[in-house]
Amino acid sequence: MVNTSNAGLIGVVLLARHGDRTGLFQNYTTYNSTQGYLTPYGSSQEYNLGTYLRETYLNPDSPSFIQNISTDVADIDQLFVRADAGGGNAILDSAYALLQGLYPPTKESKMTLATGQTVYAPLGGYQYIPVESLEFWQAPSLTSWMECEYFQFHLARLNSGVIFKDAAAEAAPFLQAVEPYLGGLNSSFLNIWNIYDHLNVQYTHNKTFYQSFPKTLMEQARHFANIHEQNVFTDSVQNGVGQIAIRTLWPEIFWSLGNMTAPNNKVKLALTEVDYKPFISMFNVTNATVTNPEISGIVDYASAVAFELSQNTAGDYEVAMKFKNGTNDKEFKSLKMFGQDSLTLPQMIQALDWTTINSTINWCFSCNQTILRGCSVFNYSNDPFLNPGSATGYA
Repeated sequence: MVNTSNAGLIGVVLLARHGDRTGLFQNYTTYNSTQGYLTPYGSSQEYNLGTYLRETYLNPDSPSFIQNISTDVADIDQLFVRADAGGGNAILDSAYALLQGLYPPTKESKMTLATGQTVYAPLGGYQYIPVESLEFWQAPSLTSWMECEYFQFHLARLNSGVIFKDAAAEAAPFLQAVEPYLGGLNSSFLNIWNIYDHLNVQYTHNKTFYQSFPKTLMEQARHFANIHEQNVFTDSVQNGVGQIAIRTLWPEIFWSLGNMTAPNNKVKLALTEVDYKPFISMFNVTNATVTNPEISGIVDYASAVAFELSQNTAGDYEVAMKFKNGTNDKEFKSLKMFGQDSLTLPQMIQALDWTTINSTINWCFSCNQTILRGCSVFNYSNDPFLNPGSATGYA
């Protein structure tokens, strides 16, 4: 059991989904896509999430207060933030909005010059917190499913398999009912994510659409999209390619948690801003959906998972996983990992490390990719799987 009531937390690693955005399109045979643009509504959602995180982790009166963290003026050495920077920057801009709530403007954001003049940061003491932005072409860790050939094979099996055929039959009346609202969008079940996203964007931002579109159809759109995405981003085994969205993120999570236990470590809070896909894979890999099946499928905008690091009475470092599903949840709810309320850090790593993809070259091999996303620089000539005719391979 995690003991946070007296000593507080040692650190927290966060995964957050971006806020409300404009529409986008995902190719259902590859899942290659571009991001939309963050809306003012989405910025507000992320800001509110940051405010909640501030009250939870930066408030000395909170039982989840992070030990020795700077509460008002951000100490950038205590923070590690990164975000996907591709497409329309909805994810990257979400990270900035969240950080405004986490460390809002303060008059304490100031300095005194040699002349004795006191200078305040603009915008009422706005705090500039560095965010490491990761472009699509730089590394596959935040968008590991894209350009992954084995993931595309996984999609092809699903698209032609019995699970999606049965779901398509169930969804047929719904798809027929919503076709007039799709503006020519492909109305097949395989395109259900794009259908849901289109309807959701219109339902949120188009007053005429909101007033005319039946709410029950909106609920059905989410239901069928959840079924589809839950299958796309999970697999029958923990290290299956369907779980790839979280498999490339685990190394960063483990690294951050491990560093927080080091005596000379300064980082207290690590945040990675992503889209919905890693959440699905994460909950499946850790068996969190076994005890909380309601968290299956697409998480809401501005959702967050927290891995809270503490030290128990025996001196062991322990990790607890908590989840807040967007604005629908007022506070974090505890989730079980492998049926346990918490795991020691070594237990967590032992249970999941074997599933990880921890480098670009490992991603290239895991995806059967030899050209794109930096894979062309590696030598595959002796690999018996990617080059069966090699001397060590099988002719």
